[in-house]
Amino acid sequence: MKKLFFTLLFLGFCFIALGQNEPKVGDVLIIERPSSHVYNYVKFPKLNTLTKRGKVANYKSVKGNIVVIDEIIEGKDGSTDVVLKKKDGTKFFGYLTTVKANYAKSIKAGEISIKS
Repeated sequence: MKKLFFTLLFLGFCFIALGQNEPKVGDVLIIERPSSHVYNYVKFPKLNTLTKRGKVANYKSVKGNIVVIDEIIEGKDGSTDVVLKKKDGTKFFGYLTTVKANYAKSIKAGEISIKS
């Protein structure tokens, strides 16, 4: 009986821990510095596209931006993509209002973090 109780208690804690990792619309995140020179899981435009539009070809202007989850998209393979919008309402690089990101992979890679 004790083993059954502890097993159920452990499973309950596991479900609670997994449930807290799910994104919700309105969650606030921070865009961090990428591990390489480009963002792999946050879909910012390529540097040559920024140059063609007359912008400076680097991602320094987005580092440290506070963003809000605007929409959640569930993929067929079980991945969760989120649509990010800047909290202050301005545009990314002067022309993008929203940006798409793979939630789990970008958090794991350190490209975005949850604002506490």
